[in-house]
Amino acid sequence: MPIIRLKDIKDMSAEERAKKVSELRTELARLKTMVRAGGAVENPARIRELRKAIAQILTIAHEDKLGLRKKEEKTAKKKGKKEKKTK
Repeated sequence: MPIIRLKDIKDMSAEERAKKVSELRTELARLKTMVRAGGAVENPARIRELRKAIAQILTIAHEDKLGLRKKEEKTAKKKGKKEKKTK
């Protein structure tokens, strides 16, 4: 199960994303420290999930910064209008 869904990330503000990335990075650092110290991690797959969630948040934040997501939303709306006209 994903840590956070893409829809939820897209609905967040820039400040909320920054806060979430900070929280996830803190947890990731804690888990990596446990592994390096030789301790047993309860869920080793959690490390991969955290890295993936951080990457997704940063990617969407960068897309917002460049204005790429707005173009995607407009094209999706246009496709929806075309489908309605054909029906």
